[in-house]
This record gives sequence, structure tokens and C-alpha cells, in this order.
Amino acid sequence: MKAQKPPADLLFLTQLLRGGLLVGALAALVGGPAGAQTRFMPAPSQVVLPASAHALGAANGSLREAERDWRRDPQDIQLAIRYARTAFQVGLNEGDLRWFGAAKAAMLPWWNAPALSADGHFVRGLVRQGYHDFAGGLADFDAAIALDGQRSAFWSWRFVIHLLVSDMAAARRDCDTMAARFGAGEGQACAAVLMYRTGRAADGAAQLEQALRRPEFQDSGSQDWLRFHLGEAWRAAGQPARAIAVWEQHLAQQPRAHSVRLALVALLNEQRRFADAKRLAAGPQPNASPSDALLVQQLLASQGLGDGDTVRLAALVDQRLASQAERGEALIERPRMIYLIRYGHDVGAGLALAVDNWRTQNEPPDAVLLAEAALKHRQPKAAQPVLDWMAHTGYTEPALAALAQQLKAALGRS
Repeated sequence: MKAQKPPADLLFLTQLLRGGLLVGALAALVGGPAGAQTRFMPAPSQVVLPASAHALGAANGSLREAERDWRRDPQDIQLAIRYARTAFQVGLNEGDLRWFGAAKAAMLPWWNAPALSADGHFVRGLVRQGYHDFAGGLADFDAAIALDGQRSAFWSWRFVIHLLVSDMAAARRDCDTMAARFGAGEGQACAAVLMYRTGRAADGAAQLEQALRRPEFQDSGSQDWLRFHLGEAWRAAGQPARAIAVWEQHLAQQPRAHSVRLALVALLNEQRRFADAKRLAAGPQPNASPSDALLVQQLLASQGLGDGDTVRLAALVDQRLASQAERGEALIERPRMIYLIRYGHDVGAGLALAVDNWRTQNEPPDAVLLAEAALKHRQPKAAQPVLDWMAHTGYTEPALAALAQQLKAALGRS
């Protein structure tokens, strides 16, 4: 079953929840916790729809229908699950995670329920891990698998959590199980990601190239996921030109692929192609407001260009941060850390956030930010966990390898 073939009533989400392919189940993740701007959780009567062109289009159909049904009877758990998973998926697709608040609001009556259906545990697990409660999310995914072990989406998201918390042995067991239960395609896609996340980036890229050609992975969601990770594998392998080519080609076909756009813009900034980065960071709709992550990348590009737009963009970022503070948002956001550390707004505060973030989530961009902040703030010991993580996982990439050498020198290590 192809997780991303869209049925009329729930976009492609129902297929995902019925147990689609790994690439379909993980297509949502690429704009997810690792790169998300996680927002406030409103009361069930105060869910606010974001002003997003794609999301508004969805709201005209399945999303609005799911919301209407849930509002009519918010104590109906099936309606709540349907709305929560729809809102969650739209938020990930759009890079606008105000939808996480809507998803959590729908699930609140059952937030601490010990026993739910397989779908109930799965959807609650999605929202929990979106709020960086990875232990809670993993517990729900385990419960969903215990109830229905033949749903590959459940296994796929468990694999994701194991990567996020750097339990590589468990992630490898998930890959083996998926290959045995759901076929060679599932196993290949899973193993390819594990390869580039454990120091075998070129091997992972080769496997992803093969997976891209598999007939079962030709739907748009699978292609989004595979091409995102193919670019990441080439980037980690020290071949940025190949990563840029993969992502540019995909964006030409799928301009609303937020995760791919964000990854491309960040890499263009890293390569000092600031004009291209700033243009692409504006998003596919010129008059639409970019996501927080894209806005911060615009700011970095403007800073690199010295084009006189930096003050305006920094003010916009400040406004968003102030608005988030007023709403009481507690979660650490990567855009905020980039603004504080890489843009240089407050490196000390950024270091504190990066240290706190690392206790929960171990992703390559988080490692880079923590290392950068520790070096800039002259506290190299704060980034010792990054060196330990690199040794444990085998992960490397050119930027992180260079920072690691600086950290070792600062710590008096060879």
C-alpha cells in the first residue's frame, strides 16, 4: 500500500495511518521535530488556522471537514483522531506547526488514557514526539505495535524516535524488522538513512538512489522523503553540489516541499550563495509569510549579502519570538537557536538553549549549533557531548568535522 496516494477525504494521511511504506510514514518527519517551529497549544474552542496557502487549500476540503466534525462532537475519539492526524500532517507538510496545538487539543480528553486503540496510541505518539516528549511518543508507538504489528507506519516512527535519541542499535533492529515484515523496499530505505547517520554517507546515498527508482516509491510523498535524505546523504559525504542539484530538481517539480526548500536554503547559505538562498527562502508564494525557519535563513542570507535588509528581517524575527513568548511556548526551536547563535543575537542564550536541546534531541544540525555556540562563547566543555555522540554513532559531515577538530584543540585533545 502506498502511504502517500491521497484518498479524497483525508488527503494522503489515512493511508499513512493504515500502515504505508516507511518513506510515506517518514515523509512527514522531514519538516518535523528536528526543524520545526513548535507553537502554542490552544484550548479546543480556540484552535486557530494558520494563514498558509497550502493549508488553506486543504482546509477547503478534508481538513475543514475533519475540524467541523470534531467540533460538533469533541468527545468522539474517532473524530478526534481523524482531526488530530490531519492537523498534524498539514503542520509538518507546511512547516507551520501551529497545527500541533490543534492536534493536541483534539487528543486532550485522552492525553493520559492508559489504553487506546492502535490508531489512538499512534496519533497521540505523533503529537507527543512533536512536543519533544520522545519517551512518551515511543511508549505510544510501542503500544500501537503491540496492538497491530503489521502497520509499517508504526515501526517507521519508532525508528525515527530511536534516531532522534541516538539509540542506533534499536534503530537497526527496527530496520531489520521492517525489511522482514514489509519487504526489501522498506528495508533499503531504512538502512540507507541509518548508513548516512552512522558515518557511511556515500553508501547511504547509493542506496537512496536505488530506492528512488523503485516503482512502489513513485508517489509524491515518497519522493519528497527520499530526495530530502538523498540530499542530506550527499551533504554529509562532502558533496554539496550533488545535494544542491538533487534538491533544486525536486523543488522545480514540488515547490511546496518545505523541508527540501529549507535544507536547500540552509546549504546555500553555508556555501555562501546568499543571493540564491534569500530568493528561495521567500517560499513558493511571494506574498505569503515564510515559516520561522525560512525567515531566519533569509536573515542569514541578508547578513551575508550586506544588502541593507538585515534590520527589517531581524525585527520580523524578534516580533515572532515575542509573540511566541506571549503565548507561553516552552519548546526549544532550532530557528531560535540559529538566530541567537549563528546570526549572533545572543550567543550565550543560544548556548544555554543548545545544551538543553541536546539533552532531549540529538540531530546533526543540533550538534553543529551546540559546537558553534560552545566555541563562540569560549566554553568548549559544553560541547563535549557532541564529541561523544560522534564517537558513539560514527556520524560526520564536513562542517561538524571541522568544528570537532576545533573543540578537541580547545580541550587539549588530539
